[in-house]
Amino acid sequence: MPAPELPDEEAERLKALHAYGILDTSPDHAFDDIVLLLAEAFQAPIALVNLVDADRAWFKAALGTSGMTGSPREVSFCAHAIGSGDDQLIVTDALADPRFADNPLVTDEPGLRFYAGRVLRSPDGLALGALCVHDVKPRPEGITDLQSRVLEVLSRQVMAQFELRRAVRERESAAQALAESEARFRAIADSMPQMVWSTQPDGFHDYYNARWYEFTGVPAGSTDGEGWNGMFHPDDQERAWARWQHSLETGELYEIEYRLRRNDGVYRWTLGRATPIREANGQITRWFGTCTDIDDLKRMEQGKDLLSQELSHRIKNIFAVVSALIALSAREHPEAKTFAAAVRDRINALARAHEFVRPHSEVSRPTVGDTTLHTFLTALFSPYIDDAGSPRVFLDGEDATFDDQAATSVALLFHELATNAAKYGALSTSKGRVMLHTRHVDNRFLLTWTEVGGPEITGPPTRSGFGSSLASLSVEGRLGGRLERRWLPTGLVVEADLPETALSRRRAALKIA
Repeated sequence: MPAPELPDEEAERLKALHAYGILDTSPDHAFDDIVLLLAEAFQAPIALVNLVDADRAWFKAALGTSGMTGSPREVSFCAHAIGSGDDQLIVTDALADPRFADNPLVTDEPGLRFYAGRVLRSPDGLALGALCVHDVKPRPEGITDLQSRVLEVLSRQVMAQFELRRAVRERESAAQALAESEARFRAIADSMPQMVWSTQPDGFHDYYNARWYEFTGVPAGSTDGEGWNGMFHPDDQERAWARWQHSLETGELYEIEYRLRRNDGVYRWTLGRATPIREANGQITRWFGTCTDIDDLKRMEQGKDLLSQELSHRIKNIFAVVSALIALSAREHPEAKTFAAAVRDRINALARAHEFVRPHSEVSRPTVGDTTLHTFLTALFSPYIDDAGSPRVFLDGEDATFDDQAATSVALLFHELATNAAKYGALSTSKGRVMLHTRHVDNRFLLTWTEVGGPEITGPPTRSGFGSSLASLSVEGRLGGRLERRWLPTGLVVEADLPETALSRRRAALKIA
């Protein structure tokens, strides 16, 4: 008895067969109905849905086999069918066919003589087995066109059932994996100190972790949908809603500070953040967000700001006291009236410069307004004038946006330079002058301080004082720039090379964007 030929792609065929997960499964009415219909169409006593494994043929559905569930592969008619390369195999008389004449299924019980089978192929064309009928009598006439058509149609139905069951199994497997993943996510989210939430793409809130319910004390599900906004302080609700709607419309990250009602009715400052989850095409599938209680930090910052404002206010008052003392002294010494007026003007100029660099409250800040570097430096240098009231420090070049981010460091640098110039340099003589030139070069901002008309310089100082060290620290440490000093015979030249983003938060933000 010749052994059935193996298909060329036997390894891939077996892999595909096992991927369906059909082998050794329980009986199924859908397949039982197919073999019943096939047997009636052929008026045959035996009909099978037969899957050919590596060393066996296994019946997914069988009619007329007296309880047999399969056979060895080497005696299986269907094994010959899948090895033939054709889609259909017809054996009209097995005793007259050399492939089956000595097959024990032919020579012994059940004494098979006739076979008609249609190969069951996967969508990739791999042969998994065959849908077939047997008869114990030969049928020299073969099969009719209608019977051939029935075999073809019912074999497709078998494969459709296979595909359906595989799809169901894969979906169940995916659902189980998703459930396990969600369980892990919930376990992680519930262990976090932050409140965690998620929404559907349209912003409908459908999940909060245990921390949210612990903090707010609300019943589970009561803040789903849009109910969350009612948990905010009334003064923050409109702002929070508008910011959330903006993120939903643009897909931008959501970040906002608001006051959230705790379970005891107390509102606490909270940082809300959310990030969209996108598919490969950029479409948002979910939003995941957190709420972090920052109330203690907020109060610490407010306390620090209040202390800074109070200290700064006291410094401002010191300027006023000093100015008042000078005015009082001038009344007692009329001969010093002109000198006192000049000193008061300089003190008041320094007070105006301090008004810009000092920390401000929301009430005091509008009185200062936006300014530029040249505006700030003009106020800082206004005390340095000659007897005729003309300035002795001249500004030229490109101006720059300027805010309190760099004000203190710049003030320290040029206050030190101006003070030293008044003591030892160009401003220590009546004819001395200082030129300060500012300019952009690529992404840098250069400030060049040049003294002329002062005492001749024979070389750099033998030691660096505290003021010089403070100036270097302001530029190189606080502003991230470079400071270079050149002691020329005609006067000191100082160049501060700064990143253009060092002078303004707004410019730095634009660079990042």
